[in-house]
Amino acid sequence: MKIIDFEDGCLEDFYGLISKNVIRIRKEKKVSQLKLANAIGHQNATFLGKAELLAENKHFNLEHLYKISTALEVNISEFFKEI
Repeated sequence: MKIIDFEDGCLEDFYGLISKNVIRIRKEKKVSQLKLANAIGHQNATFLGKAELLAENKHFNLEHLYKISTALEVNISEFFKEI
């Protein structure tokens, strides 16, 4: 088994890839942050905006991605594709 140094930024890169794909797909579908946030059960777009920008150490978890993929009608695997 390989020992991985998670201090080298690989997690941030991974979260960044997911965030870029969420933004890309949301914009392709012409859905606002607020509309998507409401669709996944949030009252406002604050969390979604912070997670898209990776602000304040916020990022999407599997539940978020499942809900977003359902709301945007895309396969969850789309969030993990290299752009």
